[in-house]
Order: sequence, then C-alpha cells, then structure tokens
Amino acid sequence: MKLPIKVVLIVSLLFTASFSQEKVYKLKLATTWGPTLSPLIDSAKNMAAMAKKMSNGRLIIKIDASNKHKAPLGILDMVKGGHYDMGHSASYYWKGKDIATLPFTSMPFGLTAPEQYAWFYYGGGLELMQKVYSKHKVLSFPGGSTGVQMGGWFKKEIKTLDDLKGLKMRIPGFAGEIMANLGVQVTNIAPGELYTALERNNLDALEWVGPSMDINMGFHKIASFYYTGWHEPASEMQFIVNKKTFNKLPADLQEILRVSMRLAAYDMYAQNYDMNATAWDKIKADFPDIKVKTFPKEIMDAMKKANKELRTSLSAKSFELKEVLDSQDAYIKKARAWSQMSDFLYIKDNIQ
Repeated sequence: MKLPIKVVLIVSLLFTASFSQEKVYKLKLATTWGPTLSPLIDSAKNMAAMAKKMSNGRLIIKIDASNKHKAPLGILDMVKGGHYDMGHSASYYWKGKDIATLPFTSMPFGLTAPEQYAWFYYGGGLELMQKVYSKHKVLSFPGGSTGVQMGGWFKKEIKTLDDLKGLKMRIPGFAGEIMANLGVQVTNIAPGELYTALERNNLDALEWVGPSMDINMGFHKIASFYYTGWHEPASEMQFIVNKKTFNKLPADLQEILRVSMRLAAYDMYAQNYDMNATAWDKIKADFPDIKVKTFPKEIMDAMKKANKELRTSLSAKSFELKEVLDSQDAYIKKARAWSQMSDFLYIKDNIQ
C-alpha cells in the first residue's frame, strides 16, 4: 500500500529528529600533564566521564596526555589551530604569547582559591577571560585549583635579603622575575631533573606545588626548610575549547560540557586539598626535622615592592592585563575582609 506523501514526510521528519538526538559527538582533548600526574590529569578525566554520563553517551571526549602528543606547552596553539578540540593546561603558560592571560591562573599576593572562584563566577572574571581568549579563537574555563602553593624547599634558612643573593632556585613565571629582582639566580629545570639538581647542589632551593605533589618528588629528603606560599595563592588550571567545535555542539551538549568542566574544576580543588593534608601528615611523621617557615617581613616587603613595580610596568604595555588586574584588585577589596572574618579568624582562634 502506498502511503500519502504527507505521512511519508511526517515519518521522515520524526526519523531525522530521532537520529539527530542520538548523534554522537567525539572530541579530542590534549593535556599539559603526564598520564599519572594527579590531581591535574584527574580534572580532565573526571570532566570527560561526567560529560559522557550526563549526555547518555552522546558526548565522548578522548584525552591525550603529554606523553602522547609530546607538546605539553603547546596546548593553546593546538586547540586554536583545530588539531585538538579541547585542552587542559594553565593560563600563565601563555604569558609569552599574551601577557593578559597570566592572572587567570594566579598572581603573587592575589586572590585565594575561594575568592578566585567567586570572582570567576560572580565577579566578572569569567567574562574577562572569554574577552582575553576570544582573539585566540578559543573559550577558556576554570579547570581546577591547587589552592595555595608552598613557597619552596630550601637547604638553608632564609633570614635576610642577603641570604637570597646568589641563591640558585627553580621558580618559574612572574614569581621568578620577582625573585630575580631580589638577587636570586632563577632557573627553570625540567621536573624530572629537579631532585637530582637539588641533590647535587646545582640548586639551593626550588618551588614545586605543595605536599601532595612534592612528596612524590622527594624534595623533603634533601631540603629541610619548607616555606609558606606567597606567589601562587590560587593556581587555577584551565579548560580550553575551540570556538568552532563548541558552536557545532547542540545547546544541551554545550550546557553539559560547561557543567562538567565547572564541577570537575571544583572537585580537583577538593581532591588536592585532601591529598595535601594526607601527604603533609605523612611527611611530618616520617621526617620530623622538616621546619615550616614564613619569609621574614623584610623579605616579604621587598617581594611586594618588586611585585608592584612589575605589575605597573606590564600593565602600562597591556590595557587588557590592566583591566583584569584592576578587576581582581577590586574583588580582593570586597572579599578579603570576609575571608579574614570567617576562615582566618576562625582557624586562628580555634587552633588545636
């Protein structure tokens, strides 16, 4: 029996709609991290797992760690060029390409992790990040925070500014420029060579991350002075998404991707917090001679002065950088009093 043309058209449209709803979108993501570098690699893995589950298998994201693509610091270029649909890295790695990307990871003496998340989602930070990255033809989203990073492992105690002069230290990025201004011989050595360099006195000190990642590197076996942080109070990783790729996704999958990235980012912060607490507990038990120190006021004041001068100099060259830094400064003025009233004073008054 021959069906009427109208019925055939309706059936065809229903079939097409059904097929469209079940279409599977497969994306490729490149990370800066190796396949076992927790918790950094875990953020991307968790995001991909959540996106697959929430989309009922319609959004599949394949992850290539740095050992696969061999370009850990080429993530932005690979996503921008379409070689990968997505990336997971850290925004301050691109400061040589675009200095305005620097503050979206962390700035010395800047926002803490809770303050920074509030700034991103409720203080205009996310909108500024999209503005900065739009010229690179990508979208950028928070990708997981390490919270406050420690100030580094030192073989000797740092009591005065003179103790820093000539000190050989691994500390990259903006913080490295600040330390160089104070007379430190700053170097950037590949992670796999750091332990040997410290052991053989090619380094006197180094900054890595915090207890959870430092314990695997073994620095605490060589250097016994562990300094508290100042340079990276809220190191936020990032998800990068190619704009064309994102725009080709159906609206519901775009939202699933956004939600998956946001949840995976905050979950990494919680995971890293727990890992730090667990690792520090072990280090204290196994290496009781480790001394936790804070840099003396003389040194902190000098760091702050160098930081201010560098920020002023760089901001004069980039309106976008100044706009982002001004926004962060304004949010600190708004939020810091509450941070102090709540977390700081609570902990201070309730130390066990």
